[in-house]
Amino acid sequence: MKWKLFAAAGGVIVLFAAMVWFAFNRGPLAPVAVEMAAAQEADIASSVFGIGTVEARRSYAIGPIQAGRVLKVHVDHGDTVNAGQLLAEIDPVDLLERLKGAESMLDRTRNAVAVAEAQEREARSRHTVASANAARYRDLVQKNFVSREAAEVRASEASVTQAAVDGAQAALLAARGDVERAARDRDALRRQLANLRLTSPVDGVVVARDSEPGTTVVAGQAVVRVVDPRSLWVRARIDQSRAAALTIGLTAEIVLRSNQGEVLRGRVARVEIESDSVTEERIVAIAFAGTPPLSVGELAEVTIHRTRSTRGLVVPSAAVKRVNQQHGVWRVVDGRTRFHPVKIGVQTLDGMTEVLDGLKAGDRVIAYSSAQLREGMEVRIGKVS
Repeated sequence: MKWKLFAAAGGVIVLFAAMVWFAFNRGPLAPVAVEMAAAQEADIASSVFGIGTVEARRSYAIGPIQAGRVLKVHVDHGDTVNAGQLLAEIDPVDLLERLKGAESMLDRTRNAVAVAEAQEREARSRHTVASANAARYRDLVQKNFVSREAAEVRASEASVTQAAVDGAQAALLAARGDVERAARDRDALRRQLANLRLTSPVDGVVVARDSEPGTTVVAGQAVVRVVDPRSLWVRARIDQSRAAALTIGLTAEIVLRSNQGEVLRGRVARVEIESDSVTEERIVAIAFAGTPPLSVGELAEVTIHRTRSTRGLVVPSAAVKRVNQQHGVWRVVDGRTRFHPVKIGVQTLDGMTEVLDGLKAGDRVIAYSSAQLREGMEVRIGKVS
């Protein structure tokens, strides 16, 4: 009986010891587990990564400048078009009849000009004869061959014919003005009619057919959308903290979501001045180095190479922390944590950060920890799951 009591007491003691050991080694009273990494020399390639969308730098929404009904659409999605090619037509309604009326009016005003010119020549001829008679009668009055009253009659006739010439010239000018006005009205109708023929402004590809025959569209509404395939680029979003050294001309790699096994070459074509203050990102446009695939709106992953590879001291980026506005790393001194300030450089896409000052090759730092670190915490070096 006693040996059973001793066995039970021994079991309780072993269980309690196990619980104490677990509490101080693996449980809440155990030191924080940390995983160490050594600072080492390595090649540093400064690159930044971003995700963007394939867009067309030059895209054209082609539609009428006034409301109308679509009469015909001559192209479809995916068609290659040339500059000046007819894409669609808008119903002219009564424009053709109005144009015929304007042309008839122009012909009539031209005939009116011909009549006015004839009348002007007739009036000028009458005035020439009347002026000659008035001059002759002035001479005859000097010689007392005719009376002064007769000479005055001839002079009055010359004045009347001069007035007739002036009136004919005014009528001729008015008739010519009518011709110009009628010609402008006809040309305006021709331009309106031409505007109903929607043509492509560039050599490109149709990416959308937004309206079908019979559809009523308003001014500015797109019937067909055309893009210049040579202007395709990727507008990527880059974290503002990594976009400082981005400049036009930097090389880049583009991976389209539809073909992730192929890397396309590109270069930075634009670094936009305005950033997104909400997402803290900057927009960078990357142009394709070769013939771009026609895939407008597709997501793409972009890697921009800022500088050439250099040699430097690196540690895992996970080891670099920011405490009290100071970059640094956690080190282990006598089994406890110590924050060690460092000056950092570039961060690479493979998870390494350059250390410019504060460490030397071989120095060990805490890369990962099982809990939030504080100054002077007791830690246990090992693997962190």
